[in-house]
Amino acid sequence: MLTRALENQGRQGHIARPVRRAGSQKRRNGRGEQPHVSRSNSVYKETYNLGLKLVNTLGIEANLPPETELARTWNTSRTTVRAVLEQLDRSGVIRWDGRRKSILRIPGPDEYYSDDETQSTSKKVETAFMEYILGGDLAPGTILRESELVREFGASTSAVREYLIRFSRFGLIRKEPNRHWVLAGFTKDFAMELFDVREMFEMRAFNNFMANRHEPAARAALDALEADHLWLIDNIEAEFLKFSRLDERFHNVFVTRLKNRFIDDFFELVSLIFHFHYRWKKSDEKDRNLMAAREHLAIIRALKAGHRDEAEQALMKHLQSARRTLLNSVSWD
Repeated sequence: MLTRALENQGRQGHIARPVRRAGSQKRRNGRGEQPHVSRSNSVYKETYNLGLKLVNTLGIEANLPPETELARTWNTSRTTVRAVLEQLDRSGVIRWDGRRKSILRIPGPDEYYSDDETQSTSKKVETAFMEYILGGDLAPGTILRESELVREFGASTSAVREYLIRFSRFGLIRKEPNRHWVLAGFTKDFAMELFDVREMFEMRAFNNFMANRHEPAARAALDALEADHLWLIDNIEAEFLKFSRLDERFHNVFVTRLKNRFIDDFFELVSLIFHFHYRWKKSDEKDRNLMAAREHLAIIRALKAGHRDEAEQALMKHLQSARRTLLNSVSWD
């Protein structure tokens, strides 16, 4: 789970303005290799990016939080956290002296790993599957054969099967006994039901955040979100496709603070659906993303100013816009 200090980052990533290049390989540690960690390589890389992002947010002369808090925030092991801290120390980004982890410099643009490098196999299958069922013209009742999906996604049979089993709990697909998978369909009724529940959870998350908005970590989360939204708005012509990840991170800042496993599970489906609905209708994609980013920014600034009513009204306006966008982005039968 994300902690209050770093909710601005999210496990789904940040706006990848800088990209880590092969030429900076040696900077990862003194041997030009990645440190040994107990989890997958992509997890280390993603966590390393989160570390760089945190350094950039806190600034020079600040101190990083304790390892236990970082592990909880980044939803990873202390072994991975220590590997990241060791590399940050080795590369001169921080000075790690006992419990003090002082920031010495802001990382350069070549020190981040690219999105492709930080994405796990399961995440790649998830992305490919959602693009496949939400971006195509698949009608309810369409048969989904594992062998075809394996070829389509370029993934292993076990990876595809594991994802389908996990995804089936949402009710969009079902397994015929001893046979193939069937697409139950993303219907208009399903979308409306999904949105009704989403609004209830979003408002609960909003109220919880308001009650704790004075915490320094909450302020830091809003500051980072504001900076990333301003950057995206300024660069919308070339970078509008990055909005979906920023949108997911924006809502996670509020939702993850609830620390409710059932709400987390529900928002996994929400993030999948609403992450990809921006891709369904291409004609006004840039304008829609720009409008949503500005709505986010209005919420962020009202929260920072402590204007509860204004923030709540801005949130409701954004949720209503998102509902309209979803309904207008799909050709319903």
